[in-house]
Order: sequence, then structure tokens, then C-alpha cells
Amino acid sequence: MNQPPTASPPQTADAFQGSAERILERVETVIDGKPEAAQLALIALLAEGHVLIEDVPGVGKTALARALAASVDCTVGRIQFTPDLLPADITGVSIYDAGRGEFEFKPGAVFAHIVIADEINRASPKTQSALLEAMAERQVTSDGHTHVLPHPFTVIATQNPLDMEGTYVLPEAQRDRFMLRISMGYPDADAEMKMLRQRDTTNPLDSITSVISRAELEQLISWAQHVFVSPLIEAYTVALIRATREHPDLKLGASPRATLQLVRAAKARAALDGRDFVLPDDIAALAIPVLAHRLIPARRGTGEHDVHTGTAIDEILRDILRVTQVPHSGQAV
Repeated sequence: MNQPPTASPPQTADAFQGSAERILERVETVIDGKPEAAQLALIALLAEGHVLIEDVPGVGKTALARALAASVDCTVGRIQFTPDLLPADITGVSIYDAGRGEFEFKPGAVFAHIVIADEINRASPKTQSALLEAMAERQVTSDGHTHVLPHPFTVIATQNPLDMEGTYVLPEAQRDRFMLRISMGYPDADAEMKMLRQRDTTNPLDSITSVISRAELEQLISWAQHVFVSPLIEAYTVALIRATREHPDLKLGASPRATLQLVRAAKARAALDGRDFVLPDDIAALAIPVLAHRLIPARRGTGEHDVHTGTAIDEILRDILRVTQVPHSGQAV
């Protein structure tokens, strides 16, 4: 598989923060009163992870995805997931060229730097699985030929709760490929009043423009990759992950992929905070967004929605965070 192009990181932490803040400012012109959701989405982008935005209709899931994509000068592919969507609509298809006497591959919508998978759980499981190889290996295999996806590559998917009409359960293998899950929630009263005043006749998405180039984004990604993670932080992360596998109230704990993605996300968070090293606070702050959607409780709730998004999982993770020893500078490595 081809290696992604390398990029020189920004010269200083201030340069990194300046570029990241410009992106957040653009996104927050569209998403009122949700700075945490905007920051989590940016963390995933800088850590080369994928984002699952899950909440009820009408709270800005697609707007967040579109705003983040529009803030960066990259190619964007949008896929509206529906029950009749086919896997080839996502990955592409080989078409016979009579003039050349051979098949030619026509890339699907997944061949973009940022792919917006809108209402991903309204398509059949067969169609959902078309994203598995792309999300894990950043490539698509068609008719025995491998096609490498652009770099950087991020999937931002939106999903309605499973108790909504016309939705399918997102399989565990698919959920595990998302670095983190964001829950939007309803805006507070002030943000909703501001939205009423400012969006009666205009849509801020119509005027949003990119603030950094693809080359600059690659530099930010490179900077985040070089953030230092001490052996103590690594041990703390592994302890948290292993605790999810051993917890009596969990049927399925976090995977090794979750371990890697939690650290990568923490490195991006540290960089956003102006640091070139990860703190235990970075790991703890991202534990629920990165891990909760991957876990399954031993006792299922009254509906499938409870399995993945109920507050029980969050509480279990908070308990694990409370009892897991936090490393400090005086400890021996």
C-alpha cells in the first residue's frame, strides 16, 4: 500500500494553535453553543480518525460535518445513506470501455479527503460494510485491484438514534472504526435565540470558506503525530482499556484499536492546548467519546438504543476512571 506523503510540521506550538483556532472559529459560526462538539470533531481530523455524530434529527449533526469539511481546502464527498443505496455507490464500480477493450474503474464518493456519510444507519448492513476497508486501511479493493484513497482521509458520519423509524443497527466492527462519537444535544436557550435571529433568511453554511489548505492540514497532522507520550501515560491508557475488558458489567470491552486511537486523539488534544506532551487529563477527557460507543453492557436495556448510547456505559467509564491510578511525575518509569 502506498505511504501517505510526509509534511513538515508547523514551526511552533503557537502556529499550530493559530491554524486550529481559525478552523474552530469557522465551525462555530455554523454551530452555536457547541464548542466541545466542534473541538472533538477537529481532534479526530487532526488525529486522522473518523467521527460518528449521533443524536436526534434537527440538532446540527450534518451542519457540523459540513462546516468542518468546508473549513479546510480539501475534496469533500457526501453520501446520503438510504435503504436503496448500493455498496458500489460508495466505493465505485468497474465499467467496460468498448473502445479500449478493458474495464475501467470509476471511483465512488468515498474517494475524497473528507467523506460525509449522512444518516449512515438508514442504509442496509451490506451497504454500511462497504466503508469497512476504506475506514480501516484507507483503500478500496474492486475486482481484485486495490485503489488507494487520498491523504488525509476522514469519514464524518451522522446517525439517528436506533429507536427512530427506518434505522439499522450499526455493527460493532463498524462502530469500532470510528475514533470517537459526538452527541450534539439540544442548544441552550441563548444559542437557540441567537439562531432564530441570525438564520431567519440566511444559512451560514452558504458563506463559509476554507481557512487552511490541504498542505497546511497535513502539517497540523504531522505536528500532532510528534506529540510526546511518556511510558507512564501509555501504562495509564492500557490500564483503562484493560479495565473495560475485565469489568463485570461489560460484555464487550475496548479493542486494541481503541487503545491506539485514544492515544492518537489525546496527542491532538494536547497540541490544541499548546503542549508537545500528553497529560493524564487528555486521556481522561477523551475516554468517554473514544470508548463508550465500542462497549456493550452485560445486561441489555429495553431497546437496542440502550445498548450503545445509554448513560449506563458512561457511568461505567466514569467508575473506571475514578478507580484507575493516575500517574504522576514522581513515579518511576
